[in-house]
Order: sequence, then structure tokens, then C-alpha cells
Amino acid sequence: MMRRALEMLTVAALVMAVGGDVAGARQHKGDLWAVLVAGSSYWMNYRHQADVCHAYQILHQHGVPDDHIIVMMTDDIAYNPENPDPGVIINRPDGPNVYEGVPKDYTGGSVTPETFLRVLRGDAEGLRGVGSGKVVRSGPDDRIFVNLVDHGAPGIFGFPNSFLKATELSETILDMHRNGKFGQMVLYVEACESGSMFSNLLPDDLGVYAVSASSPHQPSYACYMDEHLHTFLGDVFSIKWMEDTDREDIRRESLKKQFQIVRKEVTSSTVMHWGEIRLDRQHLSQFLGGEKVPSGVKSQKRGDDLCLSSATPSYDVPVAVLEARIRTSSSPQETEALKQQLDNLHQNRTFVSAVMASLVVHVTDANLDMVDKVMHNSHSITRWPCYTAAVDAFDAGCFRLAENLYALRVLQPVVNLCEHGYTAEEFARAVEAVCTHDPVTGMA
Repeated sequence: MMRRALEMLTVAALVMAVGGDVAGARQHKGDLWAVLVAGSSYWMNYRHQADVCHAYQILHQHGVPDDHIIVMMTDDIAYNPENPDPGVIINRPDGPNVYEGVPKDYTGGSVTPETFLRVLRGDAEGLRGVGSGKVVRSGPDDRIFVNLVDHGAPGIFGFPNSFLKATELSETILDMHRNGKFGQMVLYVEACESGSMFSNLLPDDLGVYAVSASSPHQPSYACYMDEHLHTFLGDVFSIKWMEDTDREDIRRESLKKQFQIVRKEVTSSTVMHWGEIRLDRQHLSQFLGGEKVPSGVKSQKRGDDLCLSSATPSYDVPVAVLEARIRTSSSPQETEALKQQLDNLHQNRTFVSAVMASLVVHVTDANLDMVDKVMHNSHSITRWPCYTAAVDAFDAGCFRLAENLYALRVLQPVVNLCEHGYTAEEFARAVEAVCTHDPVTGMA
């Protein structure tokens, strides 16, 4: 008995010596899978693919094999005509080429919510003939890391030609849990209103821990404006968690410690966490790879925060880019053309906002007190069936959300209408009455 007790004490001491506990040691059982998604396209959204490529480099450097990393991105940035350095994508000023070696699992038209959900569920048959066909082939002892980067809105994560609803993500996670598809899952989501992807949806007992770039009612922010490339190189939340990872020994740093650091450093929005919070005691290496990074890789130093000093709300990136190009333009003709683009942009945005205001007036039968409440309050989503059906009606009848990104900015009144008791059917009738214009695109 005494000998057995001494053996147990010795094991416990060894575990504590490497900064963990007995439970933490057991959780190394199983494989690690990663799904990285950049949901946008076009040069203006350079930063989203740059973030995801950087995330791939982190996983690769820490020993996660490519057959366990699945990357989804349009792949229209590295060799874009606007790229002065073909084949190069950077995620910070003068940074390394994060595009090198990135797997091209799902690109172009295969970057869809349906593909993403099938990848996550391990539905190889459903992806036969699509992209690389790689899926997460996980079991009950495995860990999954998911990184989603794109535009967002209440309860929505964007893709190039459509969008992922928070309810679809939640239902997939619940289904995976019921079918023993993971032991633990961590999601990092970079998008405006990204907290709404989990608020009132993600249970706290599934072994799932999620971190959002912002609260359910805030935008996320872009950073590292590059006037040579005429675009932003990264997003504040993504930059902060990845640069922290590049600096630290992730075999010793916990999810909780990174969350605390990132939440403090991201002053532009409120970084939040969701789900089974106690999982934050796990080391980052459990979800980003356990190999030690060779000396010299962790080169980012703390100092002047160029990321935060250039932070811009994601929805204002097109405005900021055009204003920067106007400032640096050396041609009067080019300057005038850019100013016209900026004027058109503002006019388009005014039009989108006016359409939503008209819809609200129609649904509320011009009840001015209710119109004011609907247009200016920020309710959280609880009536999900109403909201998702109303958004579908707006997307189909007024503005295709994937092609008119500013339309994502005016969806909060739809939330508010549902929360005040109006129905999706009433909203759909308003869409038929108000949105009589021809299909419109390009409302950036």
C-alpha cells in the first residue's frame, strides 16, 4: 500500500512539474484536427485570408500534420492582379510570407457553409468530388480547433456567396456531440457581432469552448493598413491571438491566459468566451500543436502597437482604403475617380439604410414610438426561427447579403422586430411591398 501511494505521488509530482494536472495529462489522448476558414473574397478583404494563412503556419510549425488541417479560402489574393508580390501574403508589415505551403483544400466556389459543415461532421461522401475531399475524421477522444474569419452580423457568419447561420453551427455541434465526434472543441471566431454566433445557443456542458472577437452587438476591427498594398493586412483579434501564440511557449500557456492577454490588448471590441469555460485550463498546445517552435520563429516583440493604432471597424474598411488612396494619389484624374467611388459608396449605404427604415415603418404600421425602438435598440436574439426566416426574406428580396456587405450592418432592426413580437411573415410581406428595385450588388 505504501509503495503504491508513493508511486501515485511521484506521478502527480511529474505532472505538476510540467505545469498541468492529472486530468490535463489524460486529455492528450486522441488526435488533433483543425478547420480554418476565410469566408470572403476580393482584394479589399485581403486580411481574412492572411489571418487564416497565418493560423495554418502556427499549426504547421507546432507539428500538426497537413492531413489533419483543412483550409477553406477563396484563394484569390496571392495571385491577384493587385498583388505586387505574386504568391506572397503577409499578415503584418514586413512580415513573412504566410501563404507558403498552405493546403488548398477548398477554394473558389467550394467555399460554402454547406462544405464547411460537412467537413466538420466528417461527411466525406457528401464532399465526393469537391475540393480535396478532406474532412474531420474525428472520434470521441479527439480535439478539434476551428478558426472562422470573415464578415458577420447578428447570428450570421459570411461566406463568399452565402452565409452560415448561428443555428446551423449550433445544430451541427450538438449533432457531433451526440455522435461522439469529439472530446473537446475550441472555436476562435473573427467577425462583426461574432458573440451572437454563441449567445443563447452554445451549452456549457458539451466540451466546447468558443472565443469571439466581439460581443453580440459590436463590430470587429481590421488593422495594419498597408498603403503600398492598399488594404488591411489583418484583424485585431486574430492578430492579437496569433502574435501572442508566436511569442509564447504554448505548451505552458493556457487558453485562459491567452484569453486574458488578448481581451486586455484588444481595446477596439470586447473579446468574449462562451460554452464550457472550464476548458480554458487546457494548454494552447492541446489545440494548436505540441511541438516546440524552433528558435527564431517567435520573433514578434511587444512595443508600439501598430495594429491598434490603425484599427478600423470592419465595415468601414472600404471607406478607409479609398480615403488612403485619395491621400496618396499623384494623379488628378485618379484622385477624382477615387472621390467619385467614395461618393457612390456613401450613397449606396444611405440607400441600404433607407430601405431597412422603410421596412420597419411598413411592419409596424408607422407606429413612430415602435419605429424608434426598433431602429435604435440592440436586443439579443431569442426568437431564432423568426429572425432567420426574416433574414432569408431580406436576402432574397432586397439585397443579397453576400454581395452587398453593408446590408449586414442593417440587420439589427430585424432582430428587434422579432423580439418585439412581429412575425417573419409580416416582415416578408413588407419585403414584397418595399423592395421593388432591381437586384443590386456592390454595396460594400
